[in-house]
Amino acid sequence: MEYTSGATSWQKVLRRAAAGLLPRRPRQRRPGWSIGVPLIAAAAGLLFTTSATTADGTALREDRRPQLNQLIEDRREQVAASERRAATLRGEVEQRTNTLAGSDAPIKNQQNRAQGSLQAAGFTALGGPGVTVELNDAPQLDQTQSDASNDDLVVHQGDVQAVVNALWAGGAEAMSIMNVRVLTTSAVRCVGNTLLLHGRVYSPPFKIVAIGDPAALQQALASSEGVRLFKDAVDDYQLGYKETVSTVRVPAFEDSTSLRSATVPK
Repeated sequence: MEYTSGATSWQKVLRRAAAGLLPRRPRQRRPGWSIGVPLIAAAAGLLFTTSATTADGTALREDRRPQLNQLIEDRREQVAASERRAATLRGEVEQRTNTLAGSDAPIKNQQNRAQGSLQAAGFTALGGPGVTVELNDAPQLDQTQSDASNDDLVVHQGDVQAVVNALWAGGAEAMSIMNVRVLTTSAVRCVGNTLLLHGRVYSPPFKIVAIGDPAALQQALASSEGVRLFKDAVDDYQLGYKETVSTVRVPAFEDSTSLRSATVPK
């Protein structure tokens, strides 16, 4: 083949390519792509299957709050049933102890000793002059200041603890929260805007009753920094605070008396 010039040779090459005379370049297969397609398809199928199983015939975005409410109600009924059974068993134990005490002097002596400590331990109902404090959430956000957040409009754990600690510091002889007897070792916790006390949940308003000298109790409330801060929030966000003096009554402590922890005094 004779090439007269570079331009002429390239023209021939182009003509041969147009005529389909040049050999085609072999196509290179990509093994990674051929393997990846089945894997992606398998993963997608697994995802669809998992979604269908989780949905169980319902929409994944379906509002399940009714189911949660029902679950909470079921657990509450179970707890109430357990408490009734526990009360029955305690009654049987007390009855058998009384029967044995009639013929066993050591048991009778220990029973008398325990009876003498029931009131001090909080296992008897008491009544007398005292103070009642009621804490409540504020109205809805659109009914208060526009710059208020949801946290500003609810009673917090620290608010309840501030009132309880102030009443103890003011010389309270006995106390109850939501008509449940509490001791100095009772833990006050809040979950959201609900109160968790001795394994039970309560919604606001939270009612705290203390037996003692009303003047001393009110002075302790007025001197508490935590109570003062809550009263400021009452003015700013319309939270509820009510303090009354009257003759009050608190029930006996009815929860478990099992000792969970103790320390040796120095």
